[in-house]
Amino acid sequence: MGDTFELGTDGPSVIVVGIDGSDSSMRAAAYASGLARRQGAKLALAYVQPITAVGGAEVGAAVIQAEQDVAEHLLAEIRDAVERIPEGERIRWEFYSTPGDPYQGIVDLADQLKADAVVIGASQKAGHRLVGSVGVRLVKSGRWPVTVVP
Repeated sequence: MGDTFELGTDGPSVIVVGIDGSDSSMRAAAYASGLARRQGAKLALAYVQPITAVGGAEVGAAVIQAEQDVAEHLLAEIRDAVERIPEGERIRWEFYSTPGDPYQGIVDLADQLKADAVVIGASQKAGHRLVGSVGVRLVKSGRWPVTVVP
C-alpha cells in the first residue's frame, strides 16, 4: 500500500557541528543550535585540533598546549552561551575535542554518533576555493545532509 512513515522520526536526532573559533564556525554553531532546538535533537559540537608538522619536541608540545587552550576556550564560550538561553529553550549538547585532520575528525564523529546532519562554517581561507574546504569535502562525501553556513 505504498510507503509508510514512522511517527517521531521526521527530523534529525543528532546534529554534528564543526567549530574552530572562526566567525563562520560560530555562526554555524548558532544555526545548528537553533535547528537542534526546533527538532528536539542533540547537538554535538566538534573541535578537531589540527595537527601541524612542526620540528622538535618542545615546539610540538607548545602547539599541543595551544590547541588544548583553544578547546577549553571554546567550551567556556559554549557554556556561557547556554547559560544565557532561557531554561525551557535549552538543548541537549556535548562537546568533543580531538587532535587530527578536521575533515576526518568530523566524519569519524558523525559516524560514531550516527549523525543525521552535519553543519559547518564556510572556509574563510582563500586557497580553499581552489583545493576544497572541509565543508566542500563533507558535501561531496554524500553521507549526510550538510549545511555550510557563510
